[in-house]
Amino acid sequence: MTVSKAPIDRGRFSNKTVFIMAAIGSAVGLGNIWRFPYVAYEGGGGAFILPYLIALLVAGIPLLLLDYAVGHSQRGSAPLSFARLSRKLEFIGWWQVSICVVIAVYYAAILAWSSQYIGFSFTQAWGDDPEAFFFGEFLRAADNTITLDFVPAVLIPMVIIWLVTIVVMALGVQRGIGATAVIFIPVLLVAFGVLVVQALTLPGAIDGLQTLFAPNWAALADPAVWASAFGQIFFSLSVGFGIMITYASYVGRKIDMTGSAFVVGFANSGFELLAGIGVFSALGFLAQASGAAVADVVAGGIGLAFVAFPAIISQAPFGALLGVLFFTSLVLAGFTSLVSILEVVISAVRDKLELGRLRATLIVTVPLATMSILLFSTTSGILVLDIADYFINRFGILLAAFVAMLAVGWGVRRVPAFAEHMSRFGSIRLGRWWVVLIMVITPVLLLLMLVLEMITAISTPYEGYPTWMLGIFGWGVAGAALAAGVLLSIPKWKATTPLEAPEHDEEVVR
Repeated sequence: MTVSKAPIDRGRFSNKTVFIMAAIGSAVGLGNIWRFPYVAYEGGGGAFILPYLIALLVAGIPLLLLDYAVGHSQRGSAPLSFARLSRKLEFIGWWQVSICVVIAVYYAAILAWSSQYIGFSFTQAWGDDPEAFFFGEFLRAADNTITLDFVPAVLIPMVIIWLVTIVVMALGVQRGIGATAVIFIPVLLVAFGVLVVQALTLPGAIDGLQTLFAPNWAALADPAVWASAFGQIFFSLSVGFGIMITYASYVGRKIDMTGSAFVVGFANSGFELLAGIGVFSALGFLAQASGAAVADVVAGGIGLAFVAFPAIISQAPFGALLGVLFFTSLVLAGFTSLVSILEVVISAVRDKLELGRLRATLIVTVPLATMSILLFSTTSGILVLDIADYFINRFGILLAAFVAMLAVGWGVRRVPAFAEHMSRFGSIRLGRWWVVLIMVITPVLLLLMLVLEMITAISTPYEGYPTWMLGIFGWGVAGAALAAGVLLSIPKWKATTPLEAPEHDEEVVR
């Protein structure tokens, strides 16, 4: 007599609100705060809003809905969900898992830097030259060389970040991820809202806002601006690399998934707009204080967070408060994103090996934490981070999203069925418009973006880094993620793992 094994307790979000909070927590990350304002400014300011909204409606939300449909209908992690569509597609899920592994190991380093800068905001430890302090005294950045010299100022907070993260992940879907999002997202909105109000009161804030929102309509004729708008949407919405597939698998069958997607999409974009107002108000103040034009002090990414903002803090009234709010916002936004990235990996390991929550969490997080600390708390950390981030986003996330749309749309032809599934309890019906977007328009736009990015990456070495570094930590890392996806899809699933999606929620034990 054969005794069937009980289905694994995968966990579940307790209600729609918790799911939406968790999804927003994943979507709202570092890129919203330090990438969008700069991209919008470079893309024509106020005129950039037009291609940005079009990108949101014809690419971002449709692809978010596809991720939701895959996870919600197949009730599994990214690899299991794709395997249930077809065993030939399982590699896409593992490819997405591999991408998340890469991002997780360096994302924690940025949280460690931000947590240190909360304290630095009180002491203004960066002195008169924030750039020299960040790359020199703080990070001790190596000059295009790879070393294993540890930086204590980064090592200690990274260990703490990982310990807290491991605890949250071990607590599970509802008590860990859901509870964190429900607490952190409101706190983030309050903290950043106060920051924006304070920034708006600074002298020169109006000049900063005029610089950001003054429309340069001529920019709309530049294909690169449109590519930038679509890229920003893909990067900021957490689509295309397994997060939303995983989260959707934890949601009840009768939840309104289509309405939820629009809420998450517009909430993410609303926060980006709020970030643009706050950041450019502060940059306007910095320009006035330093006697320069706003265009001369505009920065994005790491330069904005750890060079431009410290300069603002040093000169602004109540600068310490401004600094605490800004870097606390980075930590909160980054932490909820890191949690979602790790859940993709943990969920996949649990499904494949049929493990309990705690055991799977330790199997995943301990090696990743060790790798993260050993590599990114060293003097070479920022070099590897910068290269890996650039390449894994463009030739990992975007390429995986493109392949997934082709596979689901034209390989197994499940898009019409997904439209019906999502519309059953959805407040917004997915009709032919969504099918056409997913099967034709969005893949074409993604392909054009990938071609442009490929031409740029090949013709102009990124940031002038040595070819060998770009080969190993750029092209090599992106290629290794794809190779890992293919290799991890080879082992068969256990006989007790059904490769047919359960029809009822009861089959997915809480």
